[in-house]
Amino acid sequence: MAETLISPGVLARENDSSFISERPFTRVAAIVGPTVLGPVEVPTLVTSYSDYTNRFGTTLVSASNVYSYFTSIAAYNFFANGGEALLVARVATGSFTPASSSFISGSTAGAIASGSAFVLKTISDGVIMNSDSALDASGSLLNGTSDNLRWEITNPSTSSGTFDLLVRRGDDNTNNKIVLETWTGLSLDPLAPNFISKVIGDTYESYDSVNYKIDVNGTYKNNSRYLYVASIDKDFLMPNYFDNTGTPKAAYTPYIPVAQSGSFGAAIGDVKGGANFYDNINGTNTQGLTAGCYDNMINLLSNQDDYKFNVLVTPGLYNSDTNYNAKITDIINNTQNRGDNIYVVDLAPHGSSTTTLVSQASQRNTSYAAAYWPWVQVIEPETGALVWVPASTMIPGVYAYNDTVSEPWFAPAGINRGGLSAVVRAEQKLTQTQRDTLYTGKVNPIATFPGTGVVVYGQKTLQTKASALDRVNVRRLLIALKNYISEVAQDLVFEQNTIATRNNFLAQVNPYLESVQQRQGLYAFKVIMDDSNNTPDVIDRNQMVGQIYLQPTKTAEFIYLDFNILPTGATFPA
Repeated sequence: MAETLISPGVLARENDSSFISERPFTRVAAIVGPTVLGPVEVPTLVTSYSDYTNRFGTTLVSASNVYSYFTSIAAYNFFANGGEALLVARVATGSFTPASSSFISGSTAGAIASGSAFVLKTISDGVIMNSDSALDASGSLLNGTSDNLRWEITNPSTSSGTFDLLVRRGDDNTNNKIVLETWTGLSLDPLAPNFISKVIGDTYESYDSVNYKIDVNGTYKNNSRYLYVASIDKDFLMPNYFDNTGTPKAAYTPYIPVAQSGSFGAAIGDVKGGANFYDNINGTNTQGLTAGCYDNMINLLSNQDDYKFNVLVTPGLYNSDTNYNAKITDIINNTQNRGDNIYVVDLAPHGSSTTTLVSQASQRNTSYAAAYWPWVQVIEPETGALVWVPASTMIPGVYAYNDTVSEPWFAPAGINRGGLSAVVRAEQKLTQTQRDTLYTGKVNPIATFPGTGVVVYGQKTLQTKASALDRVNVRRLLIALKNYISEVAQDLVFEQNTIATRNNFLAQVNPYLESVQQRQGLYAFKVIMDDSNNTPDVIDRNQMVGQIYLQPTKTAEFIYLDFNILPTGATFPA
């Protein structure tokens, strides 16, 4: 179709301004808690349960028994219900360090260098990463496990100055190698594009407790999921490996690493003996941790610019214990200040009463947090054992499922969207009276219905005053709208404060809100960003003002059905 007029006439053109920009990862949760593996106090985004298990492990052995952390059970349930991404902030007690590779020889032509050619370190911290031990007859490490690693150098070539590096799982053997990563054509020439530090990466992250931030240490971006190049012996560096004729320099060829394999060791940090798990946690021992172990990650996740998520959980902390109460206050304060997520808080330990739950809920007054009860029993995904977990372990999965089958502004509750299919039983089968007491007291009941199973049967926030924001679906609606519209506005910072810029904003926001209205999130809305609220005085202060009026839809939580019995021959009302 022609887009210009050459001779007089009418040209009808279409300008579709209704496109809605998609934002990545709409179903994102954050969890603060202990894990088996992984970097300590470095929040890491995982996008599947297998990704989670590779980075953070599954089960651990404590006092000769096998356990899973609440973190792992929550991750499994979240991804099983459609979760897209999980931000995992591992917390621990005591000092934790990575494991280092064993000696790597570089003597292909008989020349000997004094040190290890290079040192690799694991991204994951803790003694669980130590795999160094003698080999048995099959080539297995005596203490190699599925959680730790081993390394192998293959295909060394003096003619090309390269070698390959395999990252293997710690429990494999010579005849049955389990290769996690393969890095081919590596070089020790720092001027070459295949320099080992450039290809694998030499950066690692650490938490700065003074400035509440993550420090990135090293020169080259880390591309491995398991390890990084910690150092290279200067005697093995081979700048300009080839001479001007393309021939390897004789001084360098002896130092190409030989074909060999090895293990990792010297890491410190372990799960403390006597840890309490599941329904046995208490105020001084929740999965081996104390309240203070959570401080750094609570502070770090207050940073809205670096960490994006829409629901946060800390299973293992509960409001009724004085040791944890202050931490929960800090989390709620951070959540309110961020304004972009909801915190699912546990109020009391296993075995508590409805009276205790209502009393604890009365101590909190915020629309940015919600509480659910009672505890539930689930099948631990790795061992098949029946274990008790607090409600917050399962609720991110409920939110994820709700958002998968509908939208964030639908209530994540009821038979259609609040079912807990992974739950075997609730700690208590709540009566109608108990559910009434809990819901009046701002606690969302987890109910059990014959033929239906265990269901989330409430969606109140912990806000005391009655308003639209005392419901989870409205709070999550506001979170979704604010996140999207704030990103639109972010693109306009430092743009000219003119009608064109304001219209640019309106052209993106109005279609988005219309789509939300069509998807049953709003009854009505209005956006004002014009001369009426951007007066010359406002503009002179380098401000741009927008006013957004919303009428959020409400849910039908109380349905009254009147059955009217009439005598024979009576006329039905019109």
